[in-house]
Amino acid sequence: MSQSGGVSATTPASPSGSVGAGRVLSIDRFRGTLVLLMVVGNYLAGIVSVPPPLKHAPDVGLTIIDVGAPCFVFAMGLSYGESFRRRAVSGLPGAYRHFVLRYLALIGIGAILAAGGTQVADQPASWGVLQALGAAGLITLPFIRLNMVWRFGIGAGLLIGYQLLLGSIPLAVVRGVVQGGLIGALSWGGLLILTTAVADAWRRGIPALVWCCGTITVVALLSAVIVPVSKTRVSLSYMLLTLAIAAIGFLIFDLLSRVLPPRAGYLAWWGENALLLYLLHLILLGLVTLPAVRWWYVDASVWLMALQLAAILGLLSWVAWWLHRSGQIIRL
Repeated sequence: MSQSGGVSATTPASPSGSVGAGRVLSIDRFRGTLVLLMVVGNYLAGIVSVPPPLKHAPDVGLTIIDVGAPCFVFAMGLSYGESFRRRAVSGLPGAYRHFVLRYLALIGIGAILAAGGTQVADQPASWGVLQALGAAGLITLPFIRLNMVWRFGIGAGLLIGYQLLLGSIPLAVVRGVVQGGLIGALSWGGLLILTTAVADAWRRGIPALVWCCGTITVVALLSAVIVPVSKTRVSLSYMLLTLAIAAIGFLIFDLLSRVLPPRAGYLAWWGENALLLYLLHLILLGLVTLPAVRWWYVDASVWLMALQLAAILGLLSWVAWWLHRSGQIIRL
């Protein structure tokens, strides 16, 4: 990971939607909210008494927690193209090399964490969110310099192609692996490519983003009539619906950031170092679930859940505040 200091965290997107050299508050606030949602959702997922609507849907269906990972991909796509363009100024080979290493590192970190969960916490896993993000980033890289229209078409084509492939293989191949595994990476890649195109539309102005939100919503609802909405299958309709939710959610954050005081607050602190906080929460969650005592986590009482979650969020919030206060942005 690389480290930078003195980066301004108080520059919101301009009314035209363009992004300057500073950080964009709407993106940081949006990303921070998503990490908070994912931390809470991952903690609650393993507790028996938590009602199903607050956990991942077992197959067909959509819960609030199911929206977390696709929305994080959306946040990742908002800055993907702009970040690549900044690095390409110093030379295309260096920019491509940086992004390849970045996403390979994500896959590697995810593999290490998966291996740790298998060995230490007895939670077997060969694929997870970080591997899906890394694979999606690599799939997107060859297309990032194409114009917005081409990326809309390629992203949609990947999602449709994956759905057709899904119909010709046993469902267990993707349902038995978190985030659909290596095959499911095609779907995550399609989502990220679409997101980079939506980001370019946002930079053209709010009307373009509103048009995208409306169009994607209509297409997503139509796809849900044809294809089951399923996170475990990373289906076409799941990706399009969560893309619509993410786009509308970001639109709200962006509009609010244009009228709120341009100061980084709690959510922006989390968003500035979102990936680092996500990694730290996985380690903290592993420590919480490590004791082989059911009353401690799996059958935890309400007061114990509140205490543990408060401790996790409190520690992560302190880290987010400290990094912001010291002007440290930790990146891959």
